[in-house]
Amino acid sequence: MLTSMRDLNDDDRELVEHARGIVDANTDGVDGVHTMGAAVRAADGRMFGGINLYHFTGGPCAELVALGHARASGARLLTTIVAVGNFGRGPVGPCGRDRQILIDYHPDIRVILPTPDGPRSVWIRDLVPLATMWTP
Repeated sequence: MLTSMRDLNDDDRELVEHARGIVDANTDGVDGVHTMGAAVRAADGRMFGGINLYHFTGGPCAELVALGHARASGARLLTTIVAVGNFGRGPVGPCGRDRQILIDYHPDIRVILPTPDGPRSVWIRDLVPLATMWTP
């Protein structure tokens, strides 16, 4: 078990619902099995959302769109992030690219992800142990 894993608090549950609302309102229809919504919380409590742009060549993940939304809105210190699948799939853990970007830009962020016991949050550092940090 990851040492930083913890149960969700009210703010975490609110963030999950924010992401769920985004994906439910903007899914790519019945064929949109890859649609994901994401939400990130800033230290001041504001929430920012995003939705992925699925394409066979790749495309930005919902988490990256949410991070860009937060940054474009002036939020630099982020505390928690979650991605939620459409059609009630619930929280989904970030892909490897997202994990690397999160640890590089926000090494103190918590990530909400699914576990056998329901959604929990962990430090990004626990999801990317011994990571090589990018230094611009």
